Amino acid sequence: MQGDEKSRASGEASGQAEAGGIDRRKFLKGGAALPIGVAGAAAGTSTGASAGFSNVQLMKDQVRTDLFMPEEHWRERMTAPDDGKAYGWIVDTRRCFGCHACEVACKAENDVPLGNFIRQTIYHDAPRESGAVARIMVPMACQHCVDAPCIKACPCGALHKGAGGSVQVNYDKCSGHASCKDACPYGAIYIDPVANQAVKCHNCTHRVDEGMEPACVSTCPSDALTFGDLNDPESKISKLKVTLESEDALEQIRPEKKTEPRTWYATDENHRVAAFESKLPAEGQSYHPDAYSVYEWQETTPPHGRVPHPADEARKNQMDGEGR
Repeated sequence: MQGDEKSRASGEASGQAEAGGIDRRKFLKGGAALPIGVAGAAAGTSTGASAGFSNVQLMKDQVRTDLFMPEEHWRERMTAPDDGKAYGWIVDTRRCFGCHACEVACKAENDVPLGNFIRQTIYHDAPRESGAVARIMVPMACQHCVDAPCIKACPCGALHKGAGGSVQVNYDKCSGHASCKDACPYGAIYIDPVANQAVKCHNCTHRVDEGMEPACVSTCPSDALTFGDLNDPESKISKLKVTLESEDALEQIRPEKKTEPRTWYATDENHRVAAFESKLPAEGQSYHPDAYSVYEWQETTPPHGRVPHPADEARKNQMDGEGR
């Protein structure tokens, strides 16, 4: 992107933030006042500070609309190709035993650098009434939302819908602005430290187009990952989805965000989404090696995503200093 275009895009994003009542840089530093409508609905006051709530708590049920570009900038990119397909995922938390094979396969397939992750298995130890502990292992990646906030926030037009509605990145356009990462409610995007571009799951389109499964799916030894075309009633995922729905065994991550994710989680009484949701990264965060620490598995992890890692904070400070 040329300098004048980047400045114009930044100006538009800034204008959107002012219109929404939230300054983006102040929000990232945790010091922004929220719109009266938001704070009032939560606590009957005009600011989070006076209500005794943090910004994250007040914004928990919302997406970062203050980052969104004007609709004419993303409307076409939000429209999937007319290929008749709707790719989706079912993650069976009851079958995953945390071997990390999906992560290794993903890293090998996509040349993901050390310390970064397109997908990551989250561990959570949940105490049971009997006194025992239920260890939950959850493979996480992009949710491939129908109403994807990352596409709406991208100022350079790189995020778009690909085959089957897969949310993808056009690397000929991505400038590493990182608004997509800041807008993602699931922490599913990271900024490549060398290329300075956004990286995320793209449903292994290069494999799927050749009739193969995504690398993680074909590698999983416990059959915990199911991928396929939801528009095909005879596909494995469609049949499995019908069965699990009849058993009331399907949940989604942060449905309150209303992003219409195309990923579902098969759960039971020992593997509820509510038990591990607080371990997942949130807006402005990414999967991080800290998740492998046994101290991160315990139930007392801070709610709604881990405490931001110093690496995340350092990047935010760097980008703010560059006038992002």
